Amino acid sequence: MRAPGPEGAAPLLPIAALVAGMVSIQSGAALAKGLFPVIGATGVTALRVGFSALILLALWRPWRRPLERREAGAILLYGAALGLMNLLFYLALRTIPLGIAVAIEFTGPLAVALFGSRRLRDLAWIGLAVLGLGLLLPLHGAASLDPLGAALALGAGVAWGLYIVFGQWAGRAGGGPAVSLGMSVAALLAAPVGLAQGGGALFTPDTLLTGLAIAVLSSALPYSLEMFALQRLRREAFGILMSLEPAVAALAALALLGERLTPVQWLAVGCVIAASVGVAVSGRPSPAESA
Repeated sequence: MRAPGPEGAAPLLPIAALVAGMVSIQSGAALAKGLFPVIGATGVTALRVGFSALILLALWRPWRRPLERREAGAILLYGAALGLMNLLFYLALRTIPLGIAVAIEFTGPLAVALFGSRRLRDLAWIGLAVLGLGLLLPLHGAASLDPLGAALALGAGVAWGLYIVFGQWAGRAGGGPAVSLGMSVAALLAAPVGLAQGGGALFTPDTLLTGLAIAVLSSALPYSLEMFALQRLRREAFGILMSLEPAVAALAALALLGERLTPVQWLAVGCVIAASVGVAVSGRPSPAESA
């Protein structure tokens, strides 16, 4: 049997990049949660996006190419959504498990995928997503999930949806440079609230070293890998692979934080994943629609 050549290996590279990015970002989130008692969720956010911005600016040097006014506006919106998404997500992690927070947050990109759909079959995926949320959210007295944490995770999902929309616009300025500039905007937004809570504890050597590791794992590396994969994978393939992220988050939280989900919570996470996979698969146009 002939060994696969570059043509066969090429599609595997963006897939591997996307999976590695998911593992990296959720491992970084687990590490970040352990730093909350020291500098708070907003302090961790400031360190994460601040270090990420410095790393990405040094890597991509976006100043070498002047931006058009339209590109600059898109990057500002992209960076604002990125900063808000990080801040709300870390605030949610204070009171709810990582796997559940990611599953709730994941409804943001799912809503973006479903927005404007007029196909009857997509109602099934909407129903699955609503079922998953209904099993997770504290909608009845027996629920143990913190209502504020769930609301913050939902807010992070809205910001994630905006991040996707604005990221597509910003990507026209170049993948890596757009990410680096957007992260810089996010850092400028997160720095004041992070300093207000973390104070001088932000600048101790141990905290800075941990913050640097979080930045590499949670932002600089995975966002660059995602941009690389997004530019090389079909939309439905990208969506299917990204659908695994809630499960990756739950497994990372189990391994690194000892957070165990109940069977009902696992079922809810599975519903969100199944809905996302269904949307990604049904997102491919039929021959008639293509024509």
